Amino acid sequence: MPYDDVLGALHASPRTWLVTGAAGFIGSNLVETLLRHGQIVVGLDNFATGFPHNLEDIHGQVGEEAWSRFTFHKDDIRDLEACRRACKGCNIVLQQAALGSVPRSIGNPIASHQANVDGFLNMLVAAKDEGVDRFVFASSSSVYGDHPDLPKVEERIGRPLSPYALTKAIGEQYAAVFAHTYGFKAVGLRYFNVFGRRQNPDGAYAAVIPKWISTLLRGGDCQINGDGETSRDFCYIANVVQANILAGTVQDEAALNQIYNVSFGGRTTLKSLFALIRDGLLQAGEGIQGQEPIYAPFREGDVRHSQADTSKIRSLLGYTPTHDIASGLSETLAWYINRLA
Repeated sequence: MPYDDVLGALHASPRTWLVTGAAGFIGSNLVETLLRHGQIVVGLDNFATGFPHNLEDIHGQVGEEAWSRFTFHKDDIRDLEACRRACKGCNIVLQQAALGSVPRSIGNPIASHQANVDGFLNMLVAAKDEGVDRFVFASSSSVYGDHPDLPKVEERIGRPLSPYALTKAIGEQYAAVFAHTYGFKAVGLRYFNVFGRRQNPDGAYAAVIPKWISTLLRGGDCQINGDGETSRDFCYIANVVQANILAGTVQDEAALNQIYNVSFGGRTTLKSLFALIRDGLLQAGEGIQGQEPIYAPFREGDVRHSQADTSKIRSLLGYTPTHDIASGLSETLAWYINRLA
């Protein structure tokens, strides 16, 4: 079913969705979209990487009627009973809560394991025990590790290159075991370098796009780790929201208990990305003409190239990404300029 038709069907038949990591970047965009389309939404977040102001922004964007359909739990997925409370009465779980960042996981592998493995297992158990119909979870392109092939195809992965990548691979395996052992219905989404509004530009583990936008708006120098030819398949947040809603509502049994790549399917080098951001800011009347990045050594645990094969998610979920890197950056830059400039 086309995505617009899925959204229309949601309005006609509202469901109750639990979004973990609801105050984070991806989670808050999911909450906002679901509320806009008439759904009942439960949010869970411990504010480790999410922010109360993201929830406040949703409230302002959707209005009072939609906001009245939102319930929030300030809790931690490392607490099994908190997971049970949040899952109670929910039809669909969108499991986004995690500690992201390869460098963070290298610096503190125990914290990443506790959130991304122990917490993930708690959510699986709670969702199963509370009779949740569907469990959609965030995985990562990092699970491809050292596998050299491009584009990345779901069935071929390599060895993880960081603790973060390993935690995501373990989560995929746990979901598969729950499907086999308990008849649990889960769908895994391997995100490729997601970007967009509400992504935190600050802190040691900020993602490259918001960090560079913020740095350039403040007149600073952007740093590229390596020679600038490292490439990524950058994916705008609207595409990720679409993938989650399609995975949460698909009726075809063949589409369940699967892992899917979520991205646009392109490749952009870091050098090209910098130019796109710089030039987009200049066109908007911001930034500095002719500014160039500075270069630093390659970063430990980074994959050299990444690009998604999206044929599986297009075929089984009906996914049709609406934004490429250029259109996604255009919307993203406008959002950050409005808030940071």
